[in-house]
Amino acid sequence: MARCIHGVMTTSDDSYLLPESSSSSPYQARLPVTTSRSCFRRFYESMFSIFFNIHYFYEKKMEQRKKLDVACSLEEYNDDEMIEEDPSFLSILCCRNMLRRKRSLHSRTLRLGYGPISGSHSNFVPNKVCNQKYNLFTFIPLVLFQQFKFFLNLYFLLMACTQFIPAIQIGAPITYWGPLGFVLTITLIREFFDDFARFLRDREMNGEKYEKLTRDGFVTIKSCQIQVGDLIMIHKDRRIPADVVLLRTSEKQGACFIRTDQLDGETDWKLRIAVPYTQNLTSDLELMNINCEVYAEKPQKDIHAFVGTFKVTNDDNTIHDCSLNVENVLWANTVLASGHAIGVVVYTGRETRSVMNTTLPDSKVGLLDMEVNNLTKILFLFVMVLSGVMVLMKGLDNNWYKYLIRFVLLFSYIIPISLRVNLDMAKLFYAWIVGRDKYIPNTVVRSSTITEEMGRVAYLLSDKTGTLTRNEMRFKKIHLGTVAFSTDSFSDVTKHVESAYRGTLGRHSFSVKLQTAVETIALCHNVTPIYENGTVSYQAASPDEVALVEWTEVVGVRLAERDLTSMTLQLNNGETRAFQILHLFPFTSESKRMGIIVKDQTTDEISFLMKGADTVMSKIVQYNDWLDEECSNMAREGLRTLVVAKKSLTPEQLADFEKQYHLAKMSLTDRNENMAAVVRKLETDLQLICLTGVEDRLQDEVTQSLELLRNAGIKVWMLTGDKLETAICIAKSSGLFSRTDNVHVFGQVQTRTEAHSELNALRRKSDVALVMTGASLNVCLQYYEAEVAELVCGCVAVVCCRCSPEQKAQIVNLLKKYKSPQRIAAIGDGGNDVSMIQAAHAGIGIDANEGKQASLAADFSITQFKHVCRLLLVHGRFCYKRSCALSQFVMHRGLIISTMQAIFSCVFYFASVSLFQGFLMVAYSTVYTMLPVFSLVVDQDLTAANALAYPELYKELRKGRSLSYKTFCIWVIISLYQGSVIMYGALILFDSDFIHIVSISFTALIFTELIMVGLTIHTWHWAMFVAQALSIFLYILSLLFMNNFFDPEFVQSVVFLTKSAVITAVSCLPLYFIKLLRRTFSPPSYAKVN
Repeated sequence: MARCIHGVMTTSDDSYLLPESSSSSPYQARLPVTTSRSCFRRFYESMFSIFFNIHYFYEKKMEQRKKLDVACSLEEYNDDEMIEEDPSFLSILCCRNMLRRKRSLHSRTLRLGYGPISGSHSNFVPNKVCNQKYNLFTFIPLVLFQQFKFFLNLYFLLMACTQFIPAIQIGAPITYWGPLGFVLTITLIREFFDDFARFLRDREMNGEKYEKLTRDGFVTIKSCQIQVGDLIMIHKDRRIPADVVLLRTSEKQGACFIRTDQLDGETDWKLRIAVPYTQNLTSDLELMNINCEVYAEKPQKDIHAFVGTFKVTNDDNTIHDCSLNVENVLWANTVLASGHAIGVVVYTGRETRSVMNTTLPDSKVGLLDMEVNNLTKILFLFVMVLSGVMVLMKGLDNNWYKYLIRFVLLFSYIIPISLRVNLDMAKLFYAWIVGRDKYIPNTVVRSSTITEEMGRVAYLLSDKTGTLTRNEMRFKKIHLGTVAFSTDSFSDVTKHVESAYRGTLGRHSFSVKLQTAVETIALCHNVTPIYENGTVSYQAASPDEVALVEWTEVVGVRLAERDLTSMTLQLNNGETRAFQILHLFPFTSESKRMGIIVKDQTTDEISFLMKGADTVMSKIVQYNDWLDEECSNMAREGLRTLVVAKKSLTPEQLADFEKQYHLAKMSLTDRNENMAAVVRKLETDLQLICLTGVEDRLQDEVTQSLELLRNAGIKVWMLTGDKLETAICIAKSSGLFSRTDNVHVFGQVQTRTEAHSELNALRRKSDVALVMTGASLNVCLQYYEAEVAELVCGCVAVVCCRCSPEQKAQIVNLLKKYKSPQRIAAIGDGGNDVSMIQAAHAGIGIDANEGKQASLAADFSITQFKHVCRLLLVHGRFCYKRSCALSQFVMHRGLIISTMQAIFSCVFYFASVSLFQGFLMVAYSTVYTMLPVFSLVVDQDLTAANALAYPELYKELRKGRSLSYKTFCIWVIISLYQGSVIMYGALILFDSDFIHIVSISFTALIFTELIMVGLTIHTWHWAMFVAQALSIFLYILSLLFMNNFFDPEFVQSVVFLTKSAVITAVSCLPLYFIKLLRRTFSPPSYAKVN
């Protein structure tokens, strides 16, 4: 039986008949199409079965896949154990074995000129660089899988697929496939260009030309053609294409330097040494004629260790062998910084250290994204509830499930499919804006997905050296136990040294002692002078060592020359003193000291010289009563201290040491431990020579920046590996501790009782600045983790000294655990800060002197600490506020049209038919409103200058009031009001033709959205005017030329314009007046500032 409502004929099965005048319209009569219920149910069940199986497989297998990826790279997995743990792992294993041949990691022995001794080149991986995520066949499947593994995307796919079922089809399929296709197209295009850029970079690196040594001389080959066992030549400033054992260099002594900033982030040059036997050959071609074997351990990740041997069998069957260590190897993707070199390739492709250390950190998800995701879940539940209510109101019958799905389809616009792509595009735009900010030059956004996190930071954890300070060292003080010399008395040091070198004083005179101290400092290092264009510069592993050598030059002892085996010092009078380098023991973070054995070529005196941290050296040097006190005094002055010591060796002692050391170097297992054990036998009863103090100057505007951050409500903590006294001094001088702060030094604790006592002492104090050591923190966290988090977070500022990199990350995780959802940011400049930076919600790296490792691992890279203020207070604020407005407006756009649809269905007896058909539904969220809505990404609620001038405004952002359940409900109410006004207004005002209701309601809807964008904007930008004008122009064209949807004569009439204008005014004017009253009588804080 048919019913007539406002001239529209409806039937019991929700098809409705229009007047004949509109028969050419998509709103023409639609006849019901019946299908078998069992057929429909089978399709329905199969679709959802696929959905749940995909998610079950994905969630259940991700952990196994990760285990397999790690296991395949290290070849340490056990198939049987993993299958026993989860039998379904067998399916993954089988797939992996079918897709690629299994390769095991193993050691190799090579013969120069012949390649691998056992096996062939095919046993080793090719030397191809491949950073692509996809290939021609996997591109579309993998991209689609990455999109549809998320529930909402899969939900929209299922909704679109149901449009191929006639029984539940709602209008044209383009209505649902259009938005989904638009989102997928944007994603495919972005992924294609990203992967194509990776392909071009890979092709460029694989096509680099290198020279390979053969029996006929050198031939040119591409990087991807290099194989294990090849002898290749590398020229200055060229990339090392594979892991190579260094055989010969252009330097007479067989030394060369490499730059490793792309491998470990350190910018200092590293010294590498050629194998002495091959370096002494008369020509390169002789490498092809010697009977030589090179053994290399199996590939591993450690870039600071290598175990290998070099064995030559002479014509008389005598064997010459030597050990190979990391100093004899050039790692792939480092750059040769001096001369040219020839080496034998030992590892290629994914077996190189560079590739094996290339791991992607866990992707970070911003708090805003999680909040938006929660709101989207609410919208999904709202869709299901609304659809169920509509079915109940319609009445339950045998086809109720069809109507339920039809209503779900009709109201699916409540869940905005374009929200994700809008936010993704906005984040890319934010990254571009930050990179172009002239006030923070060379800033790089490496993780554009979390830009909004910078607008809600509650805690900023900072490194000290190189972050708050410059990492530019200046020698400030030397203490000899009885006398100390500082900057204003260094001229006296020069006089004492000159008189001592003249040889007119006794060996126990003070001048001789001072001369010994200066000479020891000038010899005990790993610094190399580099002469270029008539000037000299110093290359070293640490800026501290450069500062020491530069100071000895100032007081009259200059490092003139240095190679692998000798060192020459030049005095002020031009005299030179030559020393032979017998052994060098480099500084490591574990040993915290370095040593060198030298022989004076003039006196044949053999000396073992050492310098290192006071905590280590105090146990090595002879008893004294002044070292600990003076270390504390220098630390209070903010100086970095090094203890210098010396020990004379007899030839017999040296010979005994060299014998044991050689045996340790030749061991194939635990080589480093064995070598360190031999060296430790020398490190006893050393004579304390002096204590040095080096100053690390503060960064520009550090004090002002810390004050600005404190006023913004951000708590800044300093985590450093330095001594307690030094940390306190820097905290005070930088302004981290204000003059009025009561500093509480947490006592050293080793037991649970002591930790309990110290925590109670801290609890009794309020508003204190806390200083504690990493060791004490470890003990407290072991027993009282929650209490520590509560008490420490209550302090106005915190300094944690003697922190290891792992402890820095541990502190970040502590705050994330107990202070969620507050955002934690971390900033640092060195490799020891990487773990902290990656653990934080937002990691900031400083691209500075110490290296690029922190910068490359961080989410944001800046050049100076002061830039963090603008990054947080300006860009963080703008990104967060813009994304909040954008996401809520996109939701509003879907809610308002769904409100209209709900009213339309209710008025027409709960008919599950679409109000707007085909192109109109697609164009609504794309052609007509996308640009104006997206233009919100250039809006700003206040100027950048005011954001920095009034940092207190930043505190409000952390409360999350810009996007909350309250603001969400407000937008829902606005959507319900405007949707009701537009729909009821159109129903009341339209006359005989149904097409007129479409024209009026859709026109009012479009202009309401454009006006609402204007009401949301705080500061108008030229792009906003362009977006509004372009959208209006396109819509007017549609009204005039899209005859299938609009009546051309009617839309040009005064009646149409009047009705559309009245409905639009009623929907928007009340909101305008409410906004005007609020800004007048209760303006927000940012409005008061403006």
